[in-house]
Amino acid sequence: MKVARGRIGSANSTAEARSQVTQPEPYIPAELSDYCIGLTGGIACGKSVVGRLLEDQGLVRVDADQVARDVVAYGSEGLAEIVEIFGERCLTPEGGLDRATMGQRVFASSEDRARLGAILHPRIWRELSTAMKLAKMERRETVIEIPLLFENGRESHFNTIWVVAVSPALQKLRLAERDGLTPQQSEQRIASQMDVWEKAQRASFVITNDGGLEELKKQVDNGLVNWRACRALNRVEG
Repeated sequence: MKVARGRIGSANSTAEARSQVTQPEPYIPAELSDYCIGLTGGIACGKSVVGRLLEDQGLVRVDADQVARDVVAYGSEGLAEIVEIFGERCLTPEGGLDRATMGQRVFASSEDRARLGAILHPRIWRELSTAMKLAKMERRETVIEIPLLFENGRESHFNTIWVVAVSPALQKLRLAERDGLTPQQSEQRIASQMDVWEKAQRASFVITNDGGLEELKKQVDNGLVNWRACRALNRVEG
């Protein structure tokens, strides 16, 4: 059975941004991730908020950003490898990873970003794969938050991918306010990722987070109802 991918949009989105999103082709759910939603989007677009809303609805939430922090925690092999490659200047006085220093370095250099990714991504994906296998074995609805899902070529592991997007101007504003960045630093960090509206073209559902929390909740609720209905229909006809 073919289940058509849907798209959820906010009434507050800009017309220009919306015009970039077209209806994807129908797809057949893959058995591997039938109980998982892959959640991604642009930096400062609100992925974590959507993840928490899904968690409030009963889904198990797995945050790749938290996993990334865990795999380079004090005393870990991941941190030791980072020090070996980047030197002790990337450490805090207490011996942990200095995230601000590393962030400035990798966002300014694609080469350093790739070197750090080669350390982090295999370790992160190992943990995320375990969560996905548990979701399948135990039939647990699970949301996996992966900021760089498309960039790292992981879309084939999910039959349902939600993308959280905002208009470009609002994305820059939110990022600058959230992280205390200059406009130039914000643009640099946004440019280091795939354009959010390119991600939206490849999504199962698109949530536009240009409005308030109540509008966001409505979109999440509608998307969740649709996802559960599609899965139930697929089981009946499968």
